[in-house]
This record gives sequence, structure tokens and C-alpha cells, in this order.
Amino acid sequence: MPDRNQGFVSADEVARRAGVSRSAVSRCFTPGASIAPKTRARVMAAAEELGYRVNDLARGLLARQSRLVGLVVSRPELGFRAHLVAELSRALIRQGSIPLIIDTGDTKTDLAAACEIVIGHRASATIVLSGSPPPEVVALARLNGQPLVAIGRNEPEVDTVHIGNEAAARTAARRFAASGARRLGLVGSASATPMIVEREAAFLAEAALLGLPLAWERGADSDYAGGRQAAEALLAAADPPDALFCVNDLMAFGALDVARRRGIDVPGALQVIGFDDIPEAAWEAYRLTSFRQDPALMAEKALELLARRRAAPELAPMTLRLAADLVCRGTTRPLP
Repeated sequence: MPDRNQGFVSADEVARRAGVSRSAVSRCFTPGASIAPKTRARVMAAAEELGYRVNDLARGLLARQSRLVGLVVSRPELGFRAHLVAELSRALIRQGSIPLIIDTGDTKTDLAAACEIVIGHRASATIVLSGSPPPEVVALARLNGQPLVAIGRNEPEVDTVHIGNEAAARTAARRFAASGARRLGLVGSASATPMIVEREAAFLAEAALLGLPLAWERGADSDYAGGRQAAEALLAAADPPDALFCVNDLMAFGALDVARRRGIDVPGALQVIGFDDIPEAAWEAYRLTSFRQDPALMAEKALELLARRRAAPELAPMTLRLAADLVCRGTTRPLP
């Protein structure tokens, strides 16, 4: 056995152990290549014994193509985004691709490093997720001819997978009105990502159509702390809302904890609807009514768009818009 401190097992070592040529090892691991069954068996036995695996990076460089797919995202650990990154990674691995998760960070230095990785590693395609990855990343990928899919972003001339933010936010306002709410509240976020802006704008517009007064506060970010911050301001008012639409579940959790600390009955005196339906929304501590985004379905559709773009680069960009169904739990009252 080779010394493990010497690095990865090479094809030359496998050839020596199997008693065959280096080219025979190469043919054995090249799909469709011609090799005698007995030779293949000897090579595979030697490879298994030594722990050899094909150098995919070197093979990709020789073939001038890579199996890497860049997943470009800001704050990939946050809320629904974390579940979407996980589903995309699993789906890419199942199809034989290698996910390369690139956090664009918060500074110009971080952004420059992210751009360098996207192009420098010759990723075969790029998927840009919701959040706020700067447009420079999208522009650079397009300039280098990479197939590109955006999820939850309105990028011109790019294939996109979108959730029905506007329809869901309007449904939330109508649901509150139908259940007897008389003063609406909006827990928004100063992060102002494309998806959040769509939800905020649609909820405001529908509240105006319904003729219901509305109070609106934005937290500093679209996380639990931001939800607490916005809810503190809304619920401390002289005439507080009796229904809150929160632009994501993390903010809704913060709002619910503020309400409980203030002794507000949920859903009797205050109804709350979130967005994303992440697994924690079903926890007994929250039992949050929320609009469902299915990360597995979004990943599936994104990879379908990538396959379509690779097969026919000349096709016009396509937008797939998925519905967000309302999952009712304990933070809203039943409709009459």
C-alpha cells in the first residue's frame, strides 16, 4: 500500500498494481472506451484495494468542460435559503454535477473573491439565488457564456424560477379581512431583496384596495432579530394592528415572541402569517400559518431550465412561476 502521506493514489500506481499499462487504466474509467473484461476486472480490483478515484478536475480541464455548478448566494445559512441550497446541492450531486457554494459576502473584497471563483474555476453553469448577490456576479457569468438561472430574482434576459409573491401577499390581506381583522400590520425588511420587495408592495396594494388601515415597519434585516425589531414598534403603538403579515418565517417567529412577551393572545387578538413554511413553522412553539415554498420543487425546476439552456442556447429566456400555497396553523383564526 502507498504511504497515505504521499497524497492521492495515482493512475500509475493502479497500473503497476494491476500489471497493466497506464492507458488501460484510463480506458477502464472512460465511459464507452474499449477494454477487455479481464483487464477491467484487474484494474477495478487494484483501484478498490488502493482507494483510487478518478481525478475529475484534471479530466474536466482536458475536456475543456467542468462538472462544477456555482450556487451564488448571500448569507446561505439564513432561513429558507439554507433549505434551498441543500436541495440544489443534493439535486446536482444526483445528476453527477458538483455544487460550488459561493457566498458573495458583505464587502467589495468578498464580492471580488466570489467573482473570481465563479469564473476562475470554470464552472459549467451558475445558479444565482434570492437574497442580494450583486448584479456584477450575474453580468460576469453572462459575459463568459455560462448557462445561468436566477431563483427569486428579476434578472433581464435570464432564465428564472420565481415564487408567486404577489398573489400570496394579496391572499394574506384578503384572508385577514375575511377573518375580521380591522387594522393590518406589515413586518418588512430593510434588506429589500427582490422577493421581499414584491411581497411588501403587493400586501400594501391589497390593503389599500380593501380600505383597511395599515402600519408598516421594516426590521434591519430579514431575520429573527429584524422581526422582533419591527414587531416591537408595531405592537407598542397606541392603536396596534390586529393582524401581521411577515415577509418571511424568521421575522414571523420574532414577531410572535414579542406578542407573547406582551401578553397578546394569538390568534384571538393578533393574527400572524409568515412566508416560506420552513420546517420550524410547524414546531409546537410557533404553529405558524405560512405560505409554502417547496425547495425541492424549486431546485428541480432550476435544473430543468439549466438543461434546456445547455441543449438550446439560442432559446428565449423562460420564467417559471410557482404557486405559494397557504398552510394554515394556529396563528390565524378559521374563516367564518
